[in-house]
Amino acid sequence: MKKFVAVAGNIGVGKSTLVEMLCVRMDWEPFYEPVTENPYLADFYKDMDAWSFHSQVFFLTHRLRSHHRLGQHPSSVVQDRSVYEDAEIFAQNLFLQGHLNPRDYQTYRELYETTSRLLPPPDLVVYLRASVSTLMHRISNRGRDYERTITPDYLGGLNTLYEQWIENFTLCPVLAVPADDLDFVTHPGHLKLILEKVQDKLTGKEEVVFEPEEVARASADD
Repeated sequence: MKKFVAVAGNIGVGKSTLVEMLCVRMDWEPFYEPVTENPYLADFYKDMDAWSFHSQVFFLTHRLRSHHRLGQHPSSVVQDRSVYEDAEIFAQNLFLQGHLNPRDYQTYRELYETTSRLLPPPDLVVYLRASVSTLMHRISNRGRDYERTITPDYLGGLNTLYEQWIENFTLCPVLAVPADDLDFVTHPGHLKLILEKVQDKLTGKEEVVFEPEEVARASADD
């Protein structure tokens, strides 16, 4: 039976990398976040007040289109960032910080709420949870020019909204991955553990957590 999995998490947490690894190991189809395709992104990081609405509408439009296609895809798929994050995390954060004015934010919310309720939910959301220090370290390592101005305060605000969103998200099961402790890029044992937990959730197991002793064993398996 085909599955639709969305990988969620803050900037720099490793979503795209995990999507790639899941698809290689499970022979699924990846659908990535269009970072390099967004024509507003570089301008957005330079002047958030001027370009927030444009950038968010671009992302929302792409994500809605992708989500619709994923629901019709003949094989199992993994999406890099969900449509829900665009509205519940990034657009809301920009509004709270004053970068989106109330009129633009209301227009954005109406567009999101009208269209998103027509979409089928994923079978599973894999939420990569990481501290600001971990995020800043990983962002620095990947060296994207347009991310150089991202601040710890900005990431911290996003983390707060992520936690609020994931706590109240009920459209499908959620697997929360402690990304501070699990470096699935350099530790094969960590990736294996994540894959096992994903399979547990997809087969209907309700209570799936990463116990500290499991993480320790996974580190020793490398």
